[in-house]
Amino acid sequence: MTDNSMNYFEEGFGTGTWLLILFIIAFYLYTYWRIFEKAGKPGWAALIPIYNTLMLLEIVGKPWWWILLFLIPVVNIIFAVWMVNLLSLSFGKSTGFTVGLVLLSPIFYPILAFGLAEYKGPAGKQL
Repeated sequence: MTDNSMNYFEEGFGTGTWLLILFIIAFYLYTYWRIFEKAGKPGWAALIPIYNTLMLLEIVGKPWWWILLFLIPVVNIIFAVWMVNLLSLSFGKSTGFTVGLVLLSPIFYPILAFGLAEYKGPAGKQL
């Protein structure tokens, strides 16, 4: 390797990479904004850490103290998947859609946000 190639690797991410990362973050925030609005919550709540999780817990019909369960290793994974399943049910989707949300989130969250899914109430119970 020449000295020029070593310098490239030492510099880290380039401008294009940072722009791509910022675009992905902005897209995810907008996607969550839309999901919150569909559920009757303020969209801006998606932008505030911790508060957005509290709003998501309200959307799926679980108590605020569930947020404490997300601090326990391994337990947090189980409850996060459970919450995603409840989110899927809240919009009238099946458990199969939950698998999509967990494994292919860049595809399924925008489908939930921008598709025809309507909020049915916490865990799919009609309001």
